[in-house]
Amino acid sequence: MIFDFLVKRRTGRKGDSTTKTIFKTISWRIVGTIDTMVIAYLMTGELTVAASIGTIEVFTKMALYYLHERLWNKYI
Repeated sequence: MIFDFLVKRRTGRKGDSTTKTIFKTISWRIVGTIDTMVIAYLMTGELTVAASIGTIEVFTKMALYYLHERLWNKYI
């Protein structure tokens, strides 16, 4: 909340800054990847399969989330 106030005050822009979007992307991906890995492990019983799935999805979903956030801030 303080970060939001300082960014908006300094830039006068609506929406999140690019830097904040990057940090949000990374933190959300950590949570999402742990969730994916736990579900994959529960479904397969294989730790290596769960780790493989988590490793692949972390990169694809970070890119998709970042693009989603930037488009959202631009058009909405």
